[in-house]
Amino acid sequence: MREEQKPELAMASLEEQMQQLRSKATELLLREEWRESVQIYSQFITLCQGQISNTCQHSDPDPDRLSKLHKSLCLALSNRAEARSRMRDFAEALIDCEQALEIEGTHLKTLLCKGKIFLSLNRYSMALDCFKAAVLDSQAAGNLQTINGYLERCKKLEFQSRAGVFDLSDWVLNGFQGKSPELAEYIGAVQVKKSEISGRGLFATKNIDAGTLVLVTKAIAIERGILSGQDTGENAQLVMWKNFIDKVMESFERCRRTQHLIGTLTTGEDEEGLEVPDISLFRAETEISSYPVEKMDMGKILSILDVNSLVEDTALAEVFGKNSDYYGVGLWLLTSFINHSCHPNARRLHVGDYLIVHASRDIRAGEEITFMYFDVLSPLAKRREMSNSWGFNCKCMRCKFEEAVCCKQEMREIDIGLERGLDVGGVVYRLEEGMRRWIVRGKEKGYLRASFWVAYSETYGSERSMKRWGRRIPEMESVVDSVVEAVGSDDRLVKLVVAGLKKSGVGLVEMERAMKLGKGLYGKVVKKQAMRSLLGRLASCPLP
Repeated sequence: MREEQKPELAMASLEEQMQQLRSKATELLLREEWRESVQIYSQFITLCQGQISNTCQHSDPDPDRLSKLHKSLCLALSNRAEARSRMRDFAEALIDCEQALEIEGTHLKTLLCKGKIFLSLNRYSMALDCFKAAVLDSQAAGNLQTINGYLERCKKLEFQSRAGVFDLSDWVLNGFQGKSPELAEYIGAVQVKKSEISGRGLFATKNIDAGTLVLVTKAIAIERGILSGQDTGENAQLVMWKNFIDKVMESFERCRRTQHLIGTLTTGEDEEGLEVPDISLFRAETEISSYPVEKMDMGKILSILDVNSLVEDTALAEVFGKNSDYYGVGLWLLTSFINHSCHPNARRLHVGDYLIVHASRDIRAGEEITFMYFDVLSPLAKRREMSNSWGFNCKCMRCKFEEAVCCKQEMREIDIGLERGLDVGGVVYRLEEGMRRWIVRGKEKGYLRASFWVAYSETYGSERSMKRWGRRIPEMESVVDSVVEAVGSDDRLVKLVVAGLKKSGVGLVEMERAMKLGKGLYGKVVKKQAMRSLLGRLASCPLP
C-alpha cells in the first residue's frame, strides 16, 4: 500500500466510526434513553471537533468538508442539549445550546431547545426571545403552530410573572378536571429581613390588600401519595419522605443555583448569625455569572429539609377534588422564610407543584408576613402544645395577650366548663361578659373569640342554642369579622357564613360578605362565578 493512501483510509475509517456513533446516539435519543444518548453524542462531538481542528491545520482546508463537519457538530450539540434538558441538567444543556448557536446562530432546533429550557427555568422573557427568533427562521414553516403555541405560553407566563395577575376560574368551574393550570413564578412587594419572631422573615415593602398575591413559587421537589390506615399510613409516609429526599438531592446535584438557594435556608441553629439574602436571588430572571460551590453534607441537608419542608394543606383538599387521605410534602424556597404567628396575615394555596401565598387580611408596609404552621382557632394551651411539637415557643402579640388574660380565675372556669361539656352557648355568654368587664376591645376580642371558636361555631350552628342565647350574645357577623381581623380568613369561618346564607336566603349584603371572606381564603385568583363555586363546594351547597 502506498504511503499517500494511508491518511485517506484512516479518514474513511474515522468517518465510518462517526457515522456509527451518530446513528447509535440518534437511536438512543428516539428511545428516550437520555443518559446513554448523552454519552454517545459526547464521543461523536469529541471526534467531530478533532476532525475540524485537523482540517483547519491544512494549508488548503476543504471548505465543503468543514461546512459538513460544522453542521454535524451543531446538530449533535443540539441533540445532546435536548437529552440533557430531559434529564433536567439545564446548566450543561444551555452550554450545548450556546456552542451550537455559535456555529449556526439561527439553528431552529437549538433555538426551540434553548427556549424550552428557559421556560422550565421560569425565565420567561429569555424564552420569549428564543421563540421569536425561531419563528423568523426560514425552516420554521412546518413548525409554526408549535412555535406559536410556545410564544403564547411565554407571553401569558411573562405577564403573570410581571403583573402578578392569575386567573384559575376556568379550572375551578370545570371541577378541577385534568392537569392543574401552568403558573408563572411571581414575587410581589416583599423582602427578607431580620425578624423579631425568629431569625429571618419575609416583610411587605408596601401595603397589601386582603386577597392580593404575595408570591407564587414552584417546588424544588415534591412527593405525594394517599395514606390509608394508621400503620399503613405511617409506613407510606416514611417511604414518601425518603423519595422526597432523593428528589431534593437530585435537584441539588444538578443545579448550582439550586445548591446556592438551598444553602441560604436555616438548619434551625444559630438563627441570629445567618445572612439575609437579597430578594433578587430568588427571581429566576436575575443574571448571576457564577454561583459559589456549596459543600453540604447529608446531615445538614436533612436538617434544612426537616425545618423548611411543608406538608400540603389538606384542609381544603376535598374542595379541590382531592382524596381526604391525600398527603404531599415539598420544599418551596422563598416560602421557607415565612414565620409562624397565631395572628397570621397570609394563607397558602397549593395548585399542582406551585404554592400561592396571598394576604388573608390587610397587611401594612413594613409588617412581617406570617402564616399558621398549625390550627390557630385553638385555645392557648393547645397552641403551646402544637408549637412545642414544631420546636419553638410562639411569642406573638396574641399569645402574650392571652397569657396575661388566661391567668384570671374566670378564664380558668370557662376553660374547665368547655372541657366538661358545659352548654357552648353559656361558654360564649360568659366569655363575652368577661371581655366586657375586663375592657377587652378591638383585635384582642378577636384573639379570644378565635381561641374559643369551637364554642362560637357550635352555638351559631345550633337552633337550640340560638333560641336560648341568641339575644344575649353578639351577632354572628360581628364575631366573624373580629376573628378575621385577628387571624385572617379561614375555611371554618366561611362555612359558617355560607351555612347561614343557606338558611336565611342569599341577600346582596350577605353574599358580598361571603365573597370577601372567600378572597381572604382563596386569594384574588378567581372571578365571581368561580368564587361562588368554591364557596358552594366548601359548604356542600351550590350558591346562585
